[in-house]
Amino acid sequence: MTHANLLEVTQQFGSPVYVYDSETIINQYKRLTEAFKKVKHLRLHYAVKALSNLSILRLFNQLGSGLDTVSIQEVRLGIAAGVNPEKIIFTPNGVSMGELEEAVDLGVQINIDNLLILEQFGTKHPKIPVCIRINPHVMAGGNTNISVGHIDSKFGISIHQMPHVLRIVENTGMTINGIHMHTGSDIVDIGVFLYAAEILFDVAAKFQNLEFLDFGSGFKVPYHEGDIETDVEELGTKLTKRFNEFCKSYGKELTLAFEPGKFLVSEAGFFLAKVNVVKQTTSTVFAQIDSGFNHLVRPMFYGSNHDIINISHPKRNKRFYSVVGYICETDTFANNKMITEISEGDILAFKNAGAYCYSMASNYNSRFRPPEVLWHKGKAHLIRQRETFDDIVRNQLEVAL
Repeated sequence: MTHANLLEVTQQFGSPVYVYDSETIINQYKRLTEAFKKVKHLRLHYAVKALSNLSILRLFNQLGSGLDTVSIQEVRLGIAAGVNPEKIIFTPNGVSMGELEEAVDLGVQINIDNLLILEQFGTKHPKIPVCIRINPHVMAGGNTNISVGHIDSKFGISIHQMPHVLRIVENTGMTINGIHMHTGSDIVDIGVFLYAAEILFDVAAKFQNLEFLDFGSGFKVPYHEGDIETDVEELGTKLTKRFNEFCKSYGKELTLAFEPGKFLVSEAGFFLAKVNVVKQTTSTVFAQIDSGFNHLVRPMFYGSNHDIINISHPKRNKRFYSVVGYICETDTFANNKMITEISEGDILAFKNAGAYCYSMASNYNSRFRPPEVLWHKGKAHLIRQRETFDDIVRNQLEVAL
């Protein structure tokens, strides 16, 4: 997408607004499948939590992708988007037996990461195959909030509890058809993937009726110029070789599964906001935009560094700015960032705004959530309307006081 395309979107739909480029999504999907083309059975489950708009889910369905879901609502979104329930895996954490059973009734693959729930489910539903999520005790990820495979993580069944798992399986007569792990997000060192893969292979060898191994995801994308990323091509070469060797020793062709989210949609997304005020203080120059962390929380929550471009005037001389929002507390998107000279009314484009951006947005300060636009085949398509005051009060009930 060009700067002119992005400005066209703001002229048509206002600001702030999220825009997603379908071509980038398609190219990332093809890049990942190409990296693992020598795996006989490959399955990608797009992580719905990254960006859950129905139009995005329909696009992935057209590409042949399955879905990774973490709530019953995400399961229902996937089905509403036309995805075959058999291509949806439900990987929740800390949910009730009732929610698991609801997912089973919808026909999706379930993934259990709790010994007690595993025993309860196996006792009650021994004929329904389940996947188990292991915790490999591997510390990985670009931020402590997205490192989920270490020993203190709430996610997964510890690899040291495998004897207990095997006893539950034997006592209940249940079938384990998959082994799953996810170590974290923004992982750069493919050695971490390969090390964790060996742990997964060791666990998988203990089960006789497996159909797939799910390696999670966590591939890092570049957030700014010169930033590093996961070399998925090298990972594809090395993991494919090891996976095929394992299948041979296991005596069965298994499916290799991933659940990428950020890798597929992050770089496709732009967040566009208008500069309301340029404010100079004794220490800095603030560019205050018509948004806040209610729309884009990642810089405040994860410390993420998004490239910010003044698409209204991209060729002006650069100056240092602190880009902040309108929320009534500190909501800083960037400190002392070099951006071409900003004037009031200019449109700033935040890159890498496709993953965990709109999906984490809120109505804090009673602000409306922005619209979403899909740029597809050279045209802008509105895929979510801007909220209105009616949306803010819709579910509220007034009582006589």
